[in-house]
Amino acid sequence: MPGAQWRPIPINFTNNGQTQVRGVVVHIMAGTLASTDAWFRNSQAKASSHFGTGKGGALYQWVDTTDRAWAQAAGNTSWLSVENEGKGGDTLTDDQLDRNAQVLAWAHKTHGVPLQVADGPNGRGLGYHGMGGKAWGNHPSCPGSRIVAQLPEILRRAKLLAGATTPGKPAAYTPPKFPTGLAPNKATPSAKPLQRALKAAGFLAKSVAEADSYGPTTQSAVAKFHNAHPAYRAAGTSHDPAIGPKGWAALHRLAYAK
Repeated sequence: MPGAQWRPIPINFTNNGQTQVRGVVVHIMAGTLASTDAWFRNSQAKASSHFGTGKGGALYQWVDTTDRAWAQAAGNTSWLSVENEGKGGDTLTDDQLDRNAQVLAWAHKTHGVPLQVADGPNGRGLGYHGMGGKAWGNHPSCPGSRIVAQLPEILRRAKLLAGATTPGKPAAYTPPKFPTGLAPNKATPSAKPLQRALKAAGFLAKSVAEADSYGPTTQSAVAKFHNAHPAYRAAGTSHDPAIGPKGWAALHRLAYAK
């Protein structure tokens, strides 16, 4: 991949084993980039990744994307992998967000990976290790909830790199007017447009049935949006289930601006 430092490993991967590319999976190393680089060259590791990032912005590529890296068990045949320097509970640095977005944008152009957050191991787009459950090695805490909350930001940056809009400038998109009265535990006005935007931005699973009611599932998804974009949540809260006009506009730009 252009822009990545090519550091091929001689072991711990399968030649020509990538049957398809459904998307890119985000991992956390529980270590440093240097220690992970050394570990992947150890015959006892039985593990590898296509890419790896350092907190300072380094981007390594260990395995060609036509070959199968050994990163997420049953997901290895159809997903590319990015290991990120750090430990559980960390957030990705700004540089790491950029490098993950770079990988996703490249996978979009090269392998046709859609620019969206995947809704599970059978989906496509940007995913994370824990979403695969037991079939993917049973690592529910990888890469951790704080990094999972950053996936929409990686997606946003990847869209910019893929030419969706000009970095640093607002998208030429006008969100629909905020529906007066939209609030938790109400069914009027309908919460369906909000749910569609949450799905498009990756905060609500696409499998969730849409409903007029602004119920607990929608409230939880709005809280995830706020945790990823705290400027739009109520002051002093960590779990804000309501969305206001500014948050509505920001969510719609994130979901639909091209």
